[in-house]
Amino acid sequence: MKILIACEFSGIVRESFIARGHDAVSCDLLPTEIPGNHYQGDVFDIINDGWDMMIAFPPCTYLCRQGQRWIGHPNHPNRLEKQDAAIDFFKALYNTNIPKVVIENPVGVMNVRFRKPDQIIQPWQFGHDYSKKTCLWTKNLPLLVPTNIVELTYIITANGQKFTRGWYEMPRKSKERSRTFQGIADGMADQWK
Repeated sequence: MKILIACEFSGIVRESFIARGHDAVSCDLLPTEIPGNHYQGDVFDIINDGWDMMIAFPPCTYLCRQGQRWIGHPNHPNRLEKQDAAIDFFKALYNTNIPKVVIENPVGVMNVRFRKPDQIIQPWQFGHDYSKKTCLWTKNLPLLVPTNIVELTYIITANGQKFTRGWYEMPRKSKERSRTFQGIADGMADQWK
């Protein structure tokens, strides 16, 4: 299959599909971290190049639930306009003429401004000791079946707060947080054909 992995700089999902014999290309404004089939530029430059499937990871800065608190804040001007542009970008990806489509994003405004996701997955369902709700909006593809459910490790802080180890230790920078877990990438590549 010819697969476009949109808005992916890491190359993790792309390489999982290539390892299973697919012609996969990642695309992002950023360079790829893993050398390979990567188009650095606007996804809409190549979106009509005859893809069989697209898995897209649009930036969540203006779409995620946590970002909503900054709308109207004086230190974050034009936040609502940027959110509207991010919503339009998400919808344009979903509504492309590619036969099979998946859009990934955390819980946020798309659940209300677009529609509920078809599925919410967690890294702990795919072998990672992390809790991070991930929504999937799919078109012409089955839901992902968990491949390796692991029990979460919890950390109790000095003041008695309880966190999953993954959430507590997860990097706070958006670039680091946006990488797809290998177990999820492998689940996608094994199940979506």
